[in-house]
Amino acid sequence: MKDASRALITDLPQRYELANELHARPFPALDAPCHAVYLAVKPEKDAAQRDREEDRAHLLALLDRFGTTHPKPGATHFFGDLGKHKIKWECHTEFSTYTVFTNGVAERPFDPATFGVFPDDWLADMPGHRLTSAMIRIEMLDGDAEEAVIRATDWFVPESIAVSHVLDDSAIIAGDFRIDTAGHMRFARFVRPGTGSRRVGRIVQRLAEIETYKSMSMLGLPMARDLSRRMGDLDRQLTQLMGDMTGTLARPEESLSALLAIAEELENLLARSTFRFGATTAYEAIVLERIEALREVRMGGRQTFKEFMTRRFDPAMRTVKSTEARLQAMAQRAIRAGDLLRTRVDVERQAQNQKLLESMDKRAALQLRLQKTVEGLSVVAISYYAVNLVLNIAQPFGDAAGLSKLVMTALITPLVILVVWAAVRQIRKSVE
Repeated sequence: MKDASRALITDLPQRYELANELHARPFPALDAPCHAVYLAVKPEKDAAQRDREEDRAHLLALLDRFGTTHPKPGATHFFGDLGKHKIKWECHTEFSTYTVFTNGVAERPFDPATFGVFPDDWLADMPGHRLTSAMIRIEMLDGDAEEAVIRATDWFVPESIAVSHVLDDSAIIAGDFRIDTAGHMRFARFVRPGTGSRRVGRIVQRLAEIETYKSMSMLGLPMARDLSRRMGDLDRQLTQLMGDMTGTLARPEESLSALLAIAEELENLLARSTFRFGATTAYEAIVLERIEALREVRMGGRQTFKEFMTRRFDPAMRTVKSTEARLQAMAQRAIRAGDLLRTRVDVERQAQNQKLLESMDKRAALQLRLQKTVEGLSVVAISYYAVNLVLNIAQPFGDAAGLSKLVMTALITPLVILVVWAAVRQIRKSVE
């Protein structure tokens, strides 16, 4: 009965795909000593225009050199063998990452030859540019922790090195976030005996993620600096225009046009920077979350990874955030100033329209007076011709009655004028 009712349930088509996505990127299992080489590639095209098939084809070209099986079509992640190595590939929204894990460590710490697992011609054909690359060395912590720190100090720049205990003192991590002469970042990891292979892999993965997302978030800094220079010019123009608004503007329409041009450019700058600044904020949050997940504990007076980021990374992020806030504030200022100036122009136009209506009223009154004057003259002119016409018609009757022409004219003229005046007045009333 239960099986029958279960058969009636219709699953969402993506149900299993979405559930499996949570388990698609497991941490690698690593046993010390070992090392990892890491490469993050950012395509030239933006995320919206990027063709992920190019990244997948580049991965297949590397796998084919080692005779490794291919990932499923459309896959965005892969973990498998690469000859005597292990490879982990991930395709993200803006970049792709390649991590190769190998047992054992080179006799020479951070030997650039270890990066030779990526063939030179394959690297030359990358569909994009190197975002970052790193070499991670994992050793067993056989002696005292301070001895490991002394060794790490010899490998890294003393003024930049960050060292700390992580994950309940199961390991020590060290790095200086500097690019070496071979073009790679370098991180060291000393593992205490008994630390599980999954925990070792988890720490290595987090170090790679911290470096990658730190590099991605820093992409917002050059844009913030470029925008700051242009925003300085626009801010001066906007301030001058807003200052002019407090005085008497000779041509407010020209000022409104200039203000709208500034507002349009600010909106354009906002549109261009919204994605990058938003991504910077998201990547920064991931960096801080990954560092918190390490649960660092200070070693003596040395700085931790969190303190390094607070001193070196946070100021860059604050610059980006302040630039974004300033740009949004300037855009709002331009909009408000445009509304105020537009209101002022509308008020002035209404005043001009009022004056125009008043002049039109005066002109209409003059036209009415002229019209009445013309009406009076027209009555006289029409009466003159009408008197002559009526006089010619009534003359025979006057002769019969013994009335002279002068008498007839005197009798007829008032009557004709009265009739013409009444007719003209009636016509004007009907027209009005």
